[in-house]
Amino acid sequence: MTISVGDRFPDAQLSILAEDGPKLLGLSDYVAGRKVIVFGLPGAFTGPCSTAHVPSFIRTAEAFKEKGIDEIICIAVNDPFVLKAWGEATGATAAGITMLGDAEGKLTHALKMEFTAPQIGLIGRSNRYAVVLDDGVVTHANVDEPGVCDISKGEQLLETM
Repeated sequence: MTISVGDRFPDAQLSILAEDGPKLLGLSDYVAGRKVIVFGLPGAFTGPCSTAHVPSFIRTAEAFKEKGIDEIICIAVNDPFVLKAWGEATGATAAGITMLGDAEGKLTHALKMEFTAPQIGLIGRSNRYAVVLDDGVVTHANVDEPGVCDISKGEQLLETM
């Protein structure tokens, strides 16, 4: 599957570190009946992910809420422990962004968003994308070229809405 407007976003079991420990949640059930943003990126604590991509959604979080977005979800091919620490370190958690782990890369694979850059130690990660889902259906989709952080940033997605 590629990410296209009108498609139903694939389901996947994603991980989150809750107060009582790691939990799995089904993405389809989690987003059902709501309007959410899902953005994917290569990984926690990596260069542009930490300095450009996540900060763009922190800056635009309030503007998205004003447009009716219920939640902003960041997905990375990382475990929930790393994502919790990263969310706290970047301010994403304080901004209300939910950090979900696609540790096995199953969602990333289903979306055909695999990104590998062995020269910098990134294997089986996710290409950058940002989508708006309305009850699980893609209404807006911005997918960057591999290795680029441009149209999948918060400001660029906000401009399309």
